Amino acid sequence: MILVAGLTPAWQQIAVLDRLQTGEVNRAREVHWCASGKVLNLGLALTQLKSQVLVASRTLSLIGSGPANVALRHDMQQLGVDVRWVAATAPQRVCTTLLDRQSGSTTEIVENFPPATQQELDAFVTAFAEEAAQPNVQFVVLTGSLPQGAPSDFYLTLLEQTDAKTILDFRGPELLAALARKPFLVKPNREELGHTVGRVLVDDVDVWQAMAELNSLGAEWVVVTNGPGEIFATHDDERLRFMPPTVEVVNPIGCGDCFTAGLAWSLHQGHAMRRAIQIGIAASAENATQLLPARLVGPFEIDASCHSSNSTGTR
Repeated sequence: MILVAGLTPAWQQIAVLDRLQTGEVNRAREVHWCASGKVLNLGLALTQLKSQVLVASRTLSLIGSGPANVALRHDMQQLGVDVRWVAATAPQRVCTTLLDRQSGSTTEIVENFPPATQQELDAFVTAFAEEAAQPNVQFVVLTGSLPQGAPSDFYLTLLEQTDAKTILDFRGPELLAALARKPFLVKPNREELGHTVGRVLVDDVDVWQAMAELNSLGAEWVVVTNGPGEIFATHDDERLRFMPPTVEVVNPIGCGDCFTAGLAWSLHQGHAMRRAIQIGIAASAENATQLLPARLVGPFEIDASCHSSNSTGTR
């Protein structure tokens, strides 16, 4: 069983434009609405992967109030995702993706999740402790930013409720605080890694050094994605790098979440880390070719170009 938990889901509007013109009236070619946000993308991706090899998963998510609350619940139910919701009184956030077909660019308009009350945060901790205590939970994935005003050690509080292997997909002070619990794996992207260590990462040497710092602070594995670029992984004195395949991108939103889902799904089956990262890459590549995030179709085949190699250089 894989337990996914996060506090900042989104009701997502995706507008496809022939060409985005700033400062002008833009008419969308088509508009779609769907449940999204890192926690729901991960939960949905795992549900889709389950059709290939049965790996049970459950998602725990905060949810805001208002019309988007009803839409989120309905979408996840229709897609067969097993979700436990923790209600918040603040309105559910809505985010917008603008896809410019002429340039191929993606513009994100992200609404921050409003503050959660202390009672709502406490209710989430209680719900997480109950779900994590289930005897068949082998992996816990914590993902996404925190609601405004939540303490930076909130994820650390959750980690104290479980002895399962943990995968962390968030950044900054929250990630640094959580390293005290020695997570099995952390997965920031390059920008998030730089934000976490508090400096700009200019080149690969800077990235390797920042990853080594997270290892030294408690992370057993550090895996860093970089959009369509190379993926790096570190563990003790081992350094690996992977080159993803080139695909025709329809919508890149959710690719990082699908990578994490594929990684967790593969590790749950007992695969070695190299294979798990390759499965994560395949899931991410599949997501990029779909309009709506985390609606994976599979089955995945590992592209021959998606190889791994030991990196050279000093740490």
